[in-house]
Amino acid sequence: MEVWIDGALGGGLYGVSLGGAFFAESKFHHVTDMSKVALTYLVWRLRERGFALLEVQYLTDHLAQFGVVEVPHKEYAARLREALALDRCFAPEPGR
Repeated sequence: MEVWIDGALGGGLYGVSLGGAFFAESKFHHVTDMSKVALTYLVWRLRERGFALLEVQYLTDHLAQFGVVEVPHKEYAARLREALALDRCFAPEPGR
């Protein structure tokens, strides 16, 4: 996920999608707050495409401001199983 400003890369994030789960690996910015813009767009896109889980590795104060919560291992494992069973596509559909 990239955020471009006036033709220059302002920030973004990357991750891996499997089934209905997206595992956010890292984010970056060259322009202040542009990684936050990328994260906001990522959440919109995942909701639009019916994803069930966004994994961000660990809870930080920064991520908590966006609504990230920590869940117990058993609950996470159940959510992950359900998300992996979904057939979802992160990439744009051809022609979009």
